[in-house]
Amino acid sequence: MAKSERPNFIFIMADDHASKSISCYGAGINKTPNLDRIATEGMLFNHCYVTNSICTPSRATILTGMHNHTNGVFTLDDKINKRLPNVAKSMRSGGYRTAMVGKWHLGEGEDHEPTGFDYWSVLPGQGEYWDPEFIEAGGKSRVSGYATDIITDKCIDWMGQRDESKPFFLMCHHKAPHRSWECDKKHKNLYTEPVRLPDTFTDDYKNRARAATVAKMRVAEDLTYFDLGLAQPEGGSRQVGSKMMDVWWYNERKVPAPEDVTVLRLIDKDDGTVFTFNTREELVEFKFQRYMQRYLRTIQSIDDNVGRLLDYLAVEGLADNTVVVYTSDQGFFLGEHGWFDKRFMYEESFQMPFMIRYPKGIKAGTVCNDLISNVDFAPTFLDLAGLRVPTYMQGVSFRSLLEEKTPTDWQQVAFHRYWMHRDIIHEAYAHYGVRDQRYKLIYWYNEDFGLQGTRPGGQEKEWELFDCEEDPLELFNCYNDPRYAGVLKKMTRLLEDKMTEIGDEMVHPRTLR
Repeated sequence: MAKSERPNFIFIMADDHASKSISCYGAGINKTPNLDRIATEGMLFNHCYVTNSICTPSRATILTGMHNHTNGVFTLDDKINKRLPNVAKSMRSGGYRTAMVGKWHLGEGEDHEPTGFDYWSVLPGQGEYWDPEFIEAGGKSRVSGYATDIITDKCIDWMGQRDESKPFFLMCHHKAPHRSWECDKKHKNLYTEPVRLPDTFTDDYKNRARAATVAKMRVAEDLTYFDLGLAQPEGGSRQVGSKMMDVWWYNERKVPAPEDVTVLRLIDKDDGTVFTFNTREELVEFKFQRYMQRYLRTIQSIDDNVGRLLDYLAVEGLADNTVVVYTSDQGFFLGEHGWFDKRFMYEESFQMPFMIRYPKGIKAGTVCNDLISNVDFAPTFLDLAGLRVPTYMQGVSFRSLLEEKTPTDWQQVAFHRYWMHRDIIHEAYAHYGVRDQRYKLIYWYNEDFGLQGTRPGGQEKEWELFDCEEDPLELFNCYNDPRYAGVLKKMTRLLEDKMTEIGDEMVHPRTLR
């Protein structure tokens, strides 16, 4: 491919953005017209999956094209080794100008700073929504304003100062819509109509692994005042009701007892509105609606700013030759199974949104139902750029899928491994598994392998098998159902073959050879 023909790239990634909160995915709970433009003018993927549904490991996989056991980033506490090869280094070696702006979350300090980028300006840690601090090669500085706007401003400024003789590769990483879902004030009054509760909101976790029962990710019990933008008067429970804990790392749930609900008073921190409740069910639904309002309002600024980027490309005459990608670092629960957060291989957490526009190479309005994974992003970008995909990358380019040419031997399998056994906040169990186009097999091995930020194992090992066609809500574990004996053998073989292919360690009892 001639240098003049090589496309530019803008990779836009949000944090914790569920597919169902992008209107082109059809859930109908909010409107994201600018994000929808990427799909309607390009391709939408219905089955894009994350290899590890937690922020830091997912970002390491996207950057390196390697699974976490290979790139060494297993948990939120791990940091990337800056000497590792990555997609930006390959792009820059291939003649691209490269930039990273926004959330990095792969460690700080000289040994873990972004490498492979001509320019980088990143948030320390999780970053702040308002007046955020940024780290750059020259040091730290604080910028006044709202983070999503500022990150976009920095991206546009960098493109405006680019060397026009070279194509560019820009990674635009938003903090939003990460917890605690602080929206831009101009969106404060959006989404006042109630959102329908998910069908599984009152899930009792029967017929599932114990991991689903013990996880501390419940909207009803584990969201805090801070999460919901609320305060509570001081006083004893007889005067003000039992308290929802206002520290998200606290180990014990604290939910109002039935007799305390009627005296509970919660106060909006912004306008002082007082909320009272007659029943626990009323309180729980209030928390869900409040959560959804804050989450969806935070997303609205992302949509606005994606529109700004798309408009900039159009004005500058760059739209036709720029690959624009929108995704999230993983999925997110929006009340499904009663949960918020992610971590699990259940579908809402496992599935990532992925839309891509490239007028020169992707037909507008197309939809792909083949399986891809975030480990495949880097090889695909290099392939589209006409650059060699390094042998260290474990992902596979899905360029042929973008051209609506699914290879007969396409890997219709997605692998997931969550290493943080019983993290101190959410008590999520360690597990791995595979999904094909219909079935999902999960092994809950419940061991921490000595990783940081986890607690010792010891729980009984468990398997789950789901028929995602007959049971899309994943309510019935059919691992021991005789009708699925053949499926179980096939999926176990698929899991073991995949782990052998990528060189990951199996810890389940091998039954197939």
